[in-house]
Amino acid sequence: MQLLHAPFSSTRALHCSISQSKESEFLSIQCLYVENSILQSEAKISSCTHVGYVHVAGKSLLEPVTATSFTSKRHLRRAWYSYKDSGCSSVTPRAAPSQAATWFVDITAAVSEVASGIAEIDVLKALSQIIDPDFGTDIVSCGFVKDLKVSKESGEVSFRLELTTPACPVKDMFEQKAHEVVAALPWVETVKVTMSAQPARPVFAGELPAGLQTISNVVAVSSCKGGVGKSTVAVNLAYTLAGMGARVGIFDADVYGPSLPTMVSPENRLLEMNPEKRTIIPTEYMGIKLVSFGFAGQGRAIMRGPMVSGVINQLLTTTEWGELDYLVIDMPPGTGDIQLTLCQVVPLTAAVIVTTPQKLAFIDVAKGVRMFSKLKVPCVAVVENMCHFDADGKRYYPFGRGSGSQVVQEFGIPHLFELPIRPTLSASGDSGIPEVVADPQGEVARAFQDLGVCVVQQCAKIRQQVSTAVTYDKSMKAIRVKVPESDEEFFLHPATVRRNDRSAESVDEWTGEQKLQYADIPEDIEPEEIRPMGNYAVSITWPDGFSQIAPYDQLQMMERLVDVPQLLHQ
Repeated sequence: MQLLHAPFSSTRALHCSISQSKESEFLSIQCLYVENSILQSEAKISSCTHVGYVHVAGKSLLEPVTATSFTSKRHLRRAWYSYKDSGCSSVTPRAAPSQAATWFVDITAAVSEVASGIAEIDVLKALSQIIDPDFGTDIVSCGFVKDLKVSKESGEVSFRLELTTPACPVKDMFEQKAHEVVAALPWVETVKVTMSAQPARPVFAGELPAGLQTISNVVAVSSCKGGVGKSTVAVNLAYTLAGMGARVGIFDADVYGPSLPTMVSPENRLLEMNPEKRTIIPTEYMGIKLVSFGFAGQGRAIMRGPMVSGVINQLLTTTEWGELDYLVIDMPPGTGDIQLTLCQVVPLTAAVIVTTPQKLAFIDVAKGVRMFSKLKVPCVAVVENMCHFDADGKRYYPFGRGSGSQVVQEFGIPHLFELPIRPTLSASGDSGIPEVVADPQGEVARAFQDLGVCVVQQCAKIRQQVSTAVTYDKSMKAIRVKVPESDEEFFLHPATVRRNDRSAESVDEWTGEQKLQYADIPEDIEPEEIRPMGNYAVSITWPDGFSQIAPYDQLQMMERLVDVPQLLHQ
């Protein structure tokens, strides 16, 4: 309900309240004409119906005057002006015609203001017809609609769609569909849609080194076996993502045999140091930031494992990556200390597995998939390299078939991509120009485009699942848990979660004796903040300042609240 004052003189005023009921889309306007704070009964409004827009019943202004039947809200302002101009007797002699005009101008402004709010609702309702195929939710609920501006009088509408990534494969469809559904509203004359993307940031920035806090997604490309084309896939995937509009970096984590200096041709082939910040400035090639031990002027490393882990940690965490949508990590072969260090230093969003058709490749790849599984890193795609070649109208499989599909079937990885044997693909790796750049319309580029779309979609899903996996419902006073990659949803009592902390603060590390006692935690305790920590746990901050790390596996083992539906209705 909105109360407006339309002054006529120092002693006269028209008081109007404008409202909209939840049951109806129509506006209700109630007015009282006041002079010297005394309600006047002399002023009256005659019966008048104007083109179906407004119907005002003839009543004394001492009584509420209600305007309803706004069957075309597009013409609210025109309806009020036309009401007076149509010859309807507006007010009896106590109010002069000029004063009557003032009445209706002021009412019009009030109606226009409320109508703009209704217009915004109309626009949002229209946009809610557009469903994000990755989240299965409309773009309004996803929070994509920003900076909505509506002018009911001119019929102009403008807004911005802020997507999760600039590489969104359906951004053109979103833009076109948004324009269509809003333009279909009867009162809309012009629509301006602007596309943008969310700022680059990880879901769990607080737990990361400074150099990694402006990177949205970290994607590992791994094979756990050398010679299967892992670096080729990593580099071409990175340039495919860049071609889709994303800001991308590549980190070559193979210190013993770095491939990146051969596969790309940056003008500056040496990493530089920022002496003030003591950070590494990456080199660039065609808009992608590059870091490799091969650019450090050392060639290939001859050092022991612990030293290599330290070098990788330094290169990765002290580099000035800036804002990146995707950092592609070319993982070294194997499943040892170096690989584990990488997975622990940087919270990987997802992994892409590269293999070849041979059975031997599958055995090594399986080890890598199990490693990522233990570290709670989702494997989103399998790339089977050197699958086949075409000749004489036939397709040949020189290395056999089935390794990639076996990985998919055995480990439940949802997407399989096959790369053909192409001399140009091998040659591009030696020439310093990635194949997707050299031949952007070729068969190889199309395969990498499909892979890029898959990576973008799966990373968006993972981020959405992680960010909403564990939340606190204040109305229920319960912690809601929906573990990623699981359809199960359950609720936990905050005190139960706090009492089940397994850190050294709560449990003696040597004896296993429980230090935190049941009575130490009040029943009405509530978490102050819940933040994701990678794909495996959340960090819960409690009122006493304690920060509890709660892995999903541990949450699933706790005593759950029952009869939650009944609680929701209380």
